[in-house]
Amino acid sequence: MEFFYIFSAILVISAVFAYINQKYIGLPGAIGLLLAGLLISLLVQGLGEVSPAFEASVEGWLREIDFSEVLLEFMLSFLLFAGALHTDFEKLRQSKWPILVFATIGVMISTFVTGTAFYYLLQLLNQPIEYIYCLLFGALISPTDPIAVLGILKKANIPKQLEVSITGESLFNDGVGVVVFIALFQVAQRGVENISGSFIGELFLLEVGGGIGLGLLIGYVAFYFMRRIDHYQTEVLISLAVVTGGYTIAHLFHFSGPLAMVAAGLLIGNQGTQLAMSEITADYLTKFWEMVDEVLNAILFVLIGLELMLIPFHSNYIIVGLIATVIVLVVRYIALAVPSYTLRLNRAFAPNTLPIMTWGGLRGGISIALALSLTTDMHREFIVAITYTVVLISLTLQGLTIEPFIKRLSQKMHP
Repeated sequence: MEFFYIFSAILVISAVFAYINQKYIGLPGAIGLLLAGLLISLLVQGLGEVSPAFEASVEGWLREIDFSEVLLEFMLSFLLFAGALHTDFEKLRQSKWPILVFATIGVMISTFVTGTAFYYLLQLLNQPIEYIYCLLFGALISPTDPIAVLGILKKANIPKQLEVSITGESLFNDGVGVVVFIALFQVAQRGVENISGSFIGELFLLEVGGGIGLGLLIGYVAFYFMRRIDHYQTEVLISLAVVTGGYTIAHLFHFSGPLAMVAAGLLIGNQGTQLAMSEITADYLTKFWEMVDEVLNAILFVLIGLELMLIPFHSNYIIVGLIATVIVLVVRYIALAVPSYTLRLNRAFAPNTLPIMTWGGLRGGISIALALSLTTDMHREFIVAITYTVVLISLTLQGLTIEPFIKRLSQKMHP
């Protein structure tokens, strides 16, 4: 019952600040709610100077929520399905090669270059940690967060094809990034000498191939049944079953749940709405999932802000976090540019695509959730603090400036 009270409080906070933001401030919804969560965290910590018991009580309530489990095992499935459901597959298909390359080769480049740069940065600052844990940081911070990207790009007014490219890449590189993280986590736990190349290959094949295959299978099963009825309540219920049942099956068979949800969402959102549903049903289904997306996004970003109370910060953590943010941005551009120019993908790009994709590649809750899933012997406290710093700067600085950034680049192109 206590969890229900905590969830209710977070929902009330989300509703109140969403109203204030929409009525008086006008920030992108996700960023407004993130800042609301941060403000409450700072207020509680300020009141903690007067009443330590009050601060300890609030922190105790928050610890009842396992952020990593809530996001990765529950919210992520709904958010990725909703995001994929609203993505135009035809436009996505036009950018299939860049999306595929960026979500695989790009994530690999980013993981190893970021991890290596992070390793030498810590050596330079006399705070060395083992290389494998630096690679884990590279893996968890490399994928752009589809939840953050989708929530903020809706308001950024960027060209539609570019929005689809960024959205599509973030949907897929999230799933691949989680798989890379899992593989490196296994190496860190078992030791390099106990892990073979074939094990890593099998893990990738099982997670990625199994996830996409499962998503297409359950998406088609849902499509088959939806096509035989015209009752929007039942068809919405079927879509919920796809998400909850599909994610559970993926977990049981060690497939990638995120990739399964993306594949199922794309199939139902495109083929399903066009061929299996009446216009009224398609409208109800898309609006239902739009509301699910908005509500869970609101809760997630308030939670990210509130997590500030539970993350220990020291001055050296902040310094490392600020430098790491610059590294992540620079490596993001490198991870996009190297495969683009090597494979000549850039020939099909609109002007300034790579700078926009770099600045629009936001980090979010998934990175924090993965960092929180580390064990204490993996320098968990340190990596969580650095990850949180990078995510906060990414969401606030990049999220608030992406639209002016695009406008400025456009003005340079057309003075």
